[in-house]
Amino acid sequence: MFRGAGENACLRCGVTVYPVDRVGPLKDFSFFHSGCFKCIVCGSRLSLRTYYHSQNDQDDKEVYCISHVPKPGPGHLDGSAVGIRSALNVPRSSSYVNEQIRGGSKGSFDAESLNIKSVRRENGSSPVFDMSGSSSSHHHLAQQQYLQSNVLPQSGKLQIPNQKQQFGRFDASALHIAHALRATELQKAYKKEKPMHYYLAKEEQTELEMRHRVEEDALYNRFAQARAEEDAKITAEIREEWERELEKLTSKFESLRVREDHHTVQRLKAKEREDLERHMTLRRDRRKEQTTRKLLEHERAATAALVEKQSKEMINLINERKREFIQRVGTTEEISGGGSETEVFPYPQQAPPPGPPSIHKHDIYSDPIEFAEVDQIAISVAQEDQKTFTDLVRQLLSRCGTDVEKARTIFRWITVKNLNAMDFSEDVRTDTPMGLLRGIKQGTESYHVLFKRLCAYAGLHCVVIKGLSKSAGYQPGLRFSDNRFRNSWNAVYVAGAWRFVQCNWGARHLVNAKERASKSDSLRYEYDDHYFLTDPKEFIFEFFPQQSEWQLLKRPISIKEFEELPFVRSLFFRYGLYFPAGQTSEGVLNSFGEIISHCKAVMATDSSGAATVRIGMPPQMESCLIFHYNLKMYDTEADVYDGVSLKRFVMQSVSPPIVSFRVHAPSSGAFLLDIFANAVTPREYLTGEPMKFKSVCKVKIECGNLSTVMVPLPDCASGEWGPAKATRLFGLLPLSHPDPLVFAGRELLLEFRMSRPLTDFMATLHKNGTEEKKLAKYTSQLVRNDEVIFTITFPEEGQYGLDIYTREIEVNDHHTVPGTSGKQLLTHCCKYLINSSKKNIA
Repeated sequence: MFRGAGENACLRCGVTVYPVDRVGPLKDFSFFHSGCFKCIVCGSRLSLRTYYHSQNDQDDKEVYCISHVPKPGPGHLDGSAVGIRSALNVPRSSSYVNEQIRGGSKGSFDAESLNIKSVRRENGSSPVFDMSGSSSSHHHLAQQQYLQSNVLPQSGKLQIPNQKQQFGRFDASALHIAHALRATELQKAYKKEKPMHYYLAKEEQTELEMRHRVEEDALYNRFAQARAEEDAKITAEIREEWERELEKLTSKFESLRVREDHHTVQRLKAKEREDLERHMTLRRDRRKEQTTRKLLEHERAATAALVEKQSKEMINLINERKREFIQRVGTTEEISGGGSETEVFPYPQQAPPPGPPSIHKHDIYSDPIEFAEVDQIAISVAQEDQKTFTDLVRQLLSRCGTDVEKARTIFRWITVKNLNAMDFSEDVRTDTPMGLLRGIKQGTESYHVLFKRLCAYAGLHCVVIKGLSKSAGYQPGLRFSDNRFRNSWNAVYVAGAWRFVQCNWGARHLVNAKERASKSDSLRYEYDDHYFLTDPKEFIFEFFPQQSEWQLLKRPISIKEFEELPFVRSLFFRYGLYFPAGQTSEGVLNSFGEIISHCKAVMATDSSGAATVRIGMPPQMESCLIFHYNLKMYDTEADVYDGVSLKRFVMQSVSPPIVSFRVHAPSSGAFLLDIFANAVTPREYLTGEPMKFKSVCKVKIECGNLSTVMVPLPDCASGEWGPAKATRLFGLLPLSHPDPLVFAGRELLLEFRMSRPLTDFMATLHKNGTEEKKLAKYTSQLVRNDEVIFTITFPEEGQYGLDIYTREIEVNDHHTVPGTSGKQLLTHCCKYLINSSKKNIA
């Protein structure tokens, strides 16, 4: 079996490794599947920060964890043992890029990435919000200090790389040295602060917490008393009303006794009494529900105010003890035995005013794996119970040295804890682990208030922001005219600036992993990393604060502009998608006339009923992203028009890096286009297993009067048109027709070249109004060496759709055996839209 360019075998299992699932190149140009990247001894999962090569055997290309890596004996340390010899012998240049370590566009920090140069946009990229500048000199100074401590070398000079230098290239043998350097850089990423126990005794912090708990007890007692009084008031009012209605009912049937017999009167009275009782019960429940809702709003406001007060007291205590500690030891101190300088008091004592951050989230961290250690601590702590917030936070901060790590471990604890599913008993005591979170039980304390509370115990400035969000039930085109979409979230001051955190949207449930590492169930905790330290330019697509300064944008937008922004989800940004220029709509402009999005939430069609939505993909995702879509009526959600699926009125095509959705409305009215995506490896796609797609964005399509009648596309397999999918997933290269739309005469030849072995090619022809079986005889295919030729003849002129199917050749014992098992089904490869006419004959 031959392999196409860029394909390599996994060192562990020997199966082909594709770029999207690849770890490497590592030692001696070795590769692993991400699932195979485990310690060869104990099977524990590894990352590019935690794997090791043998230091005893230079020819050993396997990977180990820190506990099982073979090491040289005592007193034996040479060039081979530390991997220096192989690094010295490696060729000076290499054409291979390790994408897991460094992308081609992020080879180093330069003037542009530090906002020293003006922001430049790539051709076709989506405009971004300008995050440079700040409303206060404090923000600018704080973020300058952050950059100097995290990005600039110790000399303090900005390193401008040589433009001729090739960035992002790692040679195979020296990679383990590069990984060690990278791990060192991560450890130096932020100036570390002295642990809290150096300057604040646990007993003193607990004492303040106990005083706060007394205040909370008093507040919750007032809540309970107010609820009991309201309940008693409603019960008394309903009882009085019931008695009045009962008297009316008795009086009514007293007059009937003269004309009707006794049994008939009793039967009618019993029925009306039963109806009255049911009616009064509903009225009572409805009034209690309304009263409870009003009380809950008041209780939430009172709880938030108390937490605000107590948070200030806790931070003041922490700052006071810090100042005393500084007076004793100075501003910096050598960590005993470590030899590295640790900042004692780098964090501001007073909460700075809101302002745009000058650096992006990816400048703070580029991959969640960088928080693997603190994330694991949060998961472990969440599995235990604590009786005080002091105990909880100190356990969470046990290995945290920076403000970012502190905020991270609190965020992960909340997202892992799954507070909504906790089982609280009615008589829970306040001095128990469950009593610690009683506010969650009673609904008076939200995720955001809890996050603020825990941040205060960690000494972090945090605020709760109220506003609107494009949450459940929202559709593009809706106006925020009521309170249906009220929401709240946090901003926490870390890395020299205010940054957004949305714990509620970031939370995911505990689920069973598909992979079973052992006989016992393997568990994983899912969460959405997008909602931790989200960049303001992305956060504004979903959240609109009441106070414009908390947009954290240099130029805040209006509510009208927020409504006009396209409805995107977190996956849109996690995949690095963007809206390029060239949309049907003119884009969203701010009050300064600047484009803040090339796509609008609502698009109007042209006179033919056509509108196009275009989405851009980053280079690293072009080979693995698969898109899907749904088209429905906007008001009724019907997905069929005149007996035909509305999907057949959308033409999806890919011309890297752009995926386009061309909608042809079949009638006037409003439609909803929902676009989905999923990142899969070619091997995952070729299994033919069903894939789960998640929504990345929605657009409302409005069609006025139609000048032409639109006909549906031929009934082909769903998904994109054109050969781009065949190239990405099957390595099938089009030689004759690279575009999805083909103009042909009465005969057509489609030619491809295989870059890897495929077999069992099949083509099916489709035409509106014609049975597929009748068209089967008009297609044939020929495989000649690595070329595949499809011959199609058309029985009549018109529009046709052509589906192409194939599958990979299976390899058994390193011998190519095509079609022997019969277990692998044919998988859809690509499809063409063909217009056949005599006029197309040259």
